Amino acid sequence: MEAIHSLPHTKDYANKETTNKMNFSDTINSSANISHKCIPSTTITKQILPLAYGLIFIGGILLNGPAAWIFFHISSNRSFVVYLKNIIIADLLMTFTFPFKFVNDLDNGPWQMRVVVCRFSAVIFYLNMYIGIIFLGLISFDRYYKIVKPFLASFFQSVTCSKIFSGGIWAIMMILLIPNMILTNRTPTEEHSRNCTGLKSELGIQWHKVSNYISVGIFWIVFSLLIFFYSSISRKIYNSYRKFRKKTNSAKKKSSRNIFSIMLVFCICFVPYHICRIPYTASQTGSTFSCQSKITFYYLKEFTLLLSSANVCLDPVIYFLLCQPFRRMLFKKLFARCGNMNATEMYKSRRSPTPQGSVCSS
Repeated sequence: MEAIHSLPHTKDYANKETTNKMNFSDTINSSANISHKCIPSTTITKQILPLAYGLIFIGGILLNGPAAWIFFHISSNRSFVVYLKNIIIADLLMTFTFPFKFVNDLDNGPWQMRVVVCRFSAVIFYLNMYIGIIFLGLISFDRYYKIVKPFLASFFQSVTCSKIFSGGIWAIMMILLIPNMILTNRTPTEEHSRNCTGLKSELGIQWHKVSNYISVGIFWIVFSLLIFFYSSISRKIYNSYRKFRKKTNSAKKKSSRNIFSIMLVFCICFVPYHICRIPYTASQTGSTFSCQSKITFYYLKEFTLLLSSANVCLDPVIYFLLCQPFRRMLFKKLFARCGNMNATEMYKSRRSPTPQGSVCSS
């Protein structure tokens, strides 16, 4: 996958390479007379982006940590619960890559940190992002089947099938993306590590391109199916209203809102990035783009990728809206804690001459 952590460095632009086989790292760094405007702004790359990823990391841990703990107490007795558990695993793994991004963008660590980021952290990030996208699509399919075809029993909705699907998705995506780790196998040096493509072999660059295009295709297929599912559910609810001239079933309306929330997350987090991803990949691996074009696509990729990263903070909202067992367990834990704190405060107030109010009182 393209390196989320790769960054053109200022001093690279002073060099001019004349070899016939130039990779992206050589191409973007080589120019006889490069104007100052071609150099990425350090305010953006070393201040704004690291701060943003630091905030997303904190939010992701604070939201997904408790969510994972709650799901640990929920039985996997329905297919969509299985899918939600897989999403939260993917989100947590994705969140743990942000500190590497943070340190690398600040450029305060050793150059070997960039090698770790290029070879491992970036690949893990993309692996889990696309796994999360696929599982969001499977949740939408599950809701579609429940609303549009409620009386048609299907093996696809069984827990056994959902677990098979889950294992298959992890295996397929790992087969597709893990080679990006293996083929980032050039002998690391400080010069090569300035851009992740400089660490890839020729085969690695080609695999990088192919896996990018396949991943983008997966996203657009899932997004197209999501539009179809939502349209079908909306049409089903509307026809039911016209036929019976009364309010539609509340469960159907809730499912409609839930899928709409998934579509909203897709449109905010993933669509902008995937619109600019193919031209960015072409600029990264090709030699026909000007330096200014490469820098422009770099900025677009970084900011839209930031939106994709923010998905780890929005997915817990989907858990709350979509999963009734999650809401029930959340409220149970909160009320139990509130009750324990109330009991403690009441005990203290009886022993103290000064009345003390309840911590959880409204």
